[in-house]
Amino acid sequence: MSRNEERSSGGIILPGLDRRTLLKTIGVGAVAAAGIPLLSACTGGSGPNADPSASKSLTFGSGSSDDVPKAAYKAVTDAFTAKSGDTVTSNVVPHNDFQNKIATYLQGSPDDSFTWFAGYRMQYYAKQGLLSPIDDVWEKIGANFSEGMKKAATGPDGKMYFVPNYNYPWGFFYRKSVWAEKGYAVPTTFDELKALCATMKKDGLIPIEFADKDGWPAMGTFDYINMRLNGYQFHMDLTAHEESWDQPKVSAVFDTWRELLPYQNPGALGMTWQDAAINMGKGKSGMYLLGSFVTQQYTDATLLADIDFFPFPEIAMEGQDAVEAPIDGLLLSKKGGNNQAARDFVEFIGTPAGQDAYAKVDPSNIATAKGADTSSLSPMMKKCAETIANAKSISQFFDRDALPAMANNVMIPALQGFIKDGKIDVKNLESQAKALYAAQ
Repeated sequence: MSRNEERSSGGIILPGLDRRTLLKTIGVGAVAAAGIPLLSACTGGSGPNADPSASKSLTFGSGSSDDVPKAAYKAVTDAFTAKSGDTVTSNVVPHNDFQNKIATYLQGSPDDSFTWFAGYRMQYYAKQGLLSPIDDVWEKIGANFSEGMKKAATGPDGKMYFVPNYNYPWGFFYRKSVWAEKGYAVPTTFDELKALCATMKKDGLIPIEFADKDGWPAMGTFDYINMRLNGYQFHMDLTAHEESWDQPKVSAVFDTWRELLPYQNPGALGMTWQDAAINMGKGKSGMYLLGSFVTQQYTDATLLADIDFFPFPEIAMEGQDAVEAPIDGLLLSKKGGNNQAARDFVEFIGTPAGQDAYAKVDPSNIATAKGADTSSLSPMMKKCAETIANAKSISQFFDRDALPAMANNVMIPALQGFIKDGKIDVKNLESQAKALYAAQ
């Protein structure tokens, strides 16, 4: 996500019927006729009678709609045009709309290239035949990426589909001046975290800033508690439904999370992550569990320099070895694969020059290409980069590691219900997961 992203999803979905099932059942045209909104995509780079391989233009669909990432991608397209002479027409869609309607978008008239995520979310649509493989692009840019990045960009058929642009860790962010004034110390264990929360509450702060109006932010808390309690591999097996939801290990995640509920913002379900970031910026809250993109909300240099970061504390196993660090980048639609200008564009984002163009405008993320300029990273972002580099295991985020329908249709309402009253039905989660994964 970035999560302007995350990011990562509260659109209206018919009860018991996800968009993929709906589209498969009645077709894209019927969905449009029924009044279900589609993403508005620009018409692709070349006309019907033109040779797309000779096109000097392309269309670019972007879900990075917040001001900072929107401007950053404009810097990328401008730099690409200056280098290649190719024209890029951007189609920027509100992030949650883009994410929730991606299946409709890809089955309709998608742009040539578009922003998306690594992990299962990319592999799922590659398996559906909705993406264009870009092995030829990776022959040119492969040396710029680690083996881990290459693995994250590989589809289920072994072909390459994704070009990483940046990633970012999730962790706790806080204002150094507030902590210094109160004498707070960074917790490294869950017990220390709870003790700190209790102190912050006595001091009149919201201990853990939290927002879940859009549905996806709560997944970060679930992911970390699950990995810290049960380990990275269990978490990945659970998202793949190779482990069941109705077992004590999963119940323990919610039991542990329940201990933090009194310390999280009680108005979370009515707030966006940007609202919560403003609260922390004003010194109303002690810390905020989110991705480093939270710093996009701070335009004042003094305030930005006051933000610091620490990893999620250890609970039961693997210490702090696992880090949630989603990878964002670009894909080609099936149509876009026939447009050489579009292939050149995704190649550009896989170079230091392309990623530097992005990072100069949005310094809240970490470039993935070897050779990208890191000299301008703030001390906090260097700490974030080191946290990722030192991690033994990296998760993408629940809504990227799990089946899309499981994330959107099941987990979002389940987690929002849990936040509201502390109740969860793991047997119901397992029943829904079993049906959804069996249908794949």
